[in-house]
Amino acid sequence: MADYGYPGLFLAAFLAATVLPFASEGLLGLMVYTGYDPNWCIVVATIGNWLGSLTTYWLGWLGKWEWLEKYFGVKRAKVERTRWYMDQYGVFSALLSWVPVIGDVIAVALGYFRVTFWKVNILFLIGKFARYVVLVYIILGAMKA
Repeated sequence: MADYGYPGLFLAAFLAATVLPFASEGLLGLMVYTGYDPNWCIVVATIGNWLGSLTTYWLGWLGKWEWLEKYFGVKRAKVERTRWYMDQYGVFSALLSWVPVIGDVIAVALGYFRVTFWKVNILFLIGKFARYVVLVYIILGAMKA
């Protein structure tokens, strides 16, 4: 993927934010280490990861109660308890959508419970941006050591 430069980073970051098991951190580190502009790496990775989370949110939006029960054995009472939590605090969980594994679950749940799109959208973007800024800062610090 590093051979593909910024488009490769975009794709890696996008896939990392979907339900596919993929990580973009290694490629980001390699690109910064090999001389790609750290600021552009942050921008490209953030946009790719953000759009990936929006795609995952949309997949959740398409979800139906019947599917949860049929394919995952989730009881309606549990969904209703989760709905209460999502109604109260769910939008802020979008800030944690960058966390590996649970971030995908958060994005799907936010879509499934139809948490306000524009709020989720903004918080996804803030969380993703903060993640990549911190990662690049750590990488640059390690390169100086």
